[in-house]
Amino acid sequence: MIDLMTPLSRTIATRRADILAAVHGKPGTASVAALQNDEAMTTLARYCYALLPGVVRLAVKEDAFRAFVFQHRDQLLAQLVQA
Repeated sequence: MIDLMTPLSRTIATRRADILAAVHGKPGTASVAALQNDEAMTTLARYCYALLPGVVRLAVKEDAFRAFVFQHRDQLLAQLVQA
């Protein structure tokens, strides 16, 4: 199984502002509230999946990636809202 957290964390680190804009949030409590919403998490997963390296997208289907994002929601929120 591929470790999805590494490429996802890298994507979040480099495209954080773009990702937050895609889910209509900004750093801080507004983002946390927005991302507690399942629809916003689905948008986040779709946007991040498109930003992943091609080899990762070949190995992992979008549905599996979306399930991973929902399973690791708290870790991803922490990365997105950090100062």
